[in-house]
Amino acid sequence: MNLFYFLVVGLIAGWLAGEVMKGGGYGVIVDIILGILGGVVGGWIFGALGIWPGGGIIGSIIVAFVGAVVLVWITRLIKKA
Repeated sequence: MNLFYFLVVGLIAGWLAGEVMKGGGYGVIVDIILGILGGVVGGWIFGALGIWPGGGIIGSIIVAFVGAVVLVWITRLIKKA
């Protein structure tokens, strides 16, 4: 996979997570970072559950989106404490 692929998946997943969790994106750079980190977290979650989504960009976006939503949720829990 190349850098462009990671950036596109990160941007889409981060933007979707921002829309679902906040009602708007966080900005392009934060969306990309959130999506890429979400891909790592999502990959770990899906792997721990034994779920392997289909290959390709759609599967990557789904995994990254789930991970990004989890990251936003954890961040909100920490801010409230």
